[in-house]
Amino acid sequence: MDVLGSVNRAITSRIGYLRGVPEIAPDGAVVLITGGARGIGAETAKLFASRGARVWIGDLDEDVATATAAKIPDAVARHLDVTDRASWRSIVDEILAEHGRIDVLVNNAGVMPVGPFVAEPEAVTDLMIDVNIRGVLNGMHLVLPSMLQAGRGHVVNVSSMAGILPLPGMVTYNTTKFAALGASLAARREYDGTGVTVSAIMPSAVRTELSSGADLSVLPTVDPEDVADRILRTLTTRAARTSAPTWVLHGWDLVEAFVPETVERLFRTLIGHDQAMALDPVGRKAYLERIERHAEQNAAPETAARAETTAQVGR
Repeated sequence: MDVLGSVNRAITSRIGYLRGVPEIAPDGAVVLITGGARGIGAETAKLFASRGARVWIGDLDEDVATATAAKIPDAVARHLDVTDRASWRSIVDEILAEHGRIDVLVNNAGVMPVGPFVAEPEAVTDLMIDVNIRGVLNGMHLVLPSMLQAGRGHVVNVSSMAGILPLPGMVTYNTTKFAALGASLAARREYDGTGVTVSAIMPSAVRTELSSGADLSVLPTVDPEDVADRILRTLTTRAARTSAPTWVLHGWDLVEAFVPETVERLFRTLIGHDQAMALDPVGRKAYLERIERHAEQNAAPETAARAETTAQVGR
């Protein structure tokens, strides 16, 4: 437990947000992590497990999730389509049957196709909205009832600095991450005083497959282990917003408050803030192929539903 986090909790537990909020120690905590097969999710699973948590990994790619879980002591992997409430209900019911509770939910699953907005296929737009927004809402909807009944629980929604800092080539992604942040802050207020807390994690550029093919030389970057560490720290701080690196959020707040837009736009241009428009398709090939496959799978039920509706109208 870091010193600053301990001081923060000592103060706020008496006079602020954490007053009456039960502590959750990693040791023995039951933790569900979405998108846990790779990247931030996998590192978060490893870190929580190293602190004694009982970790459940949910991921659309069950084979990869199973391989990841096999390297983590006592971790369990299950198929989870975060866009589907029935899929959520299956894993949540299994965890509750096994442990009787879920102490921590880490809504980490997310996708980041980028490029010119007007060239974005509808299936890709739908995938980002369904995974990055609906997935977060579904997770909270299915997990919060048991937490509220227990009067104890913590939700961490992985948003992004893209949730407050718009960038060219990321219109839909920016939209979804703004929404994930808004959902976190709104749920945090709604369940204030119940013993259940909600935090948003806002990484900058992360060195994972998600950012493959990007030139990260001009951006503040972190490793997935750094983001996992910030997620774990929220058990102590229960902070509303935490960025990785931590200075980025504070820096952007100062820019918005004191820097004229004209100056900000000039600086953005000088550092090349449109990196998302110039990704290396070769370096990003594996990720794009997976996204295309998931977009097609995500679109299939909706296409079938539209066909059925059309058929009924024509009868």
